[in-house]
Amino acid sequence: MSKKQNPELLDDENPEWTAENFAKARPASEVLPQIFGSKVAQEMLKPRGRPRAEHPKERINIRLSHEVVEYFKSAGDGWQTRIDSALRQFITERQGR
Repeated sequence: MSKKQNPELLDDENPEWTAENFAKARPASEVLPQIFGSKVAQEMLKPRGRPRAEHPKERINIRLSHEVVEYFKSAGDGWQTRIDSALRQFITERQGR
């Protein structure tokens, strides 16, 4: 069964890839230095966003009392960070004993 294509979606400048196209494809890390030079390619291939933390925060589920959640939420955005800070302070105070 042949796949019907919408003629409005056909693009002569960007045709659908074939198995042969995929077989010839090469990773950007191989191709970009040849096109733009090593320095520019290195910049283009550099990961974006914030660098990964050595010890990233863990996603957990925790049940807190309504009063605790309302107290921290009442100060606005960042309430989870404030709970984290309060718990860190609690740990620091306990370790000082």
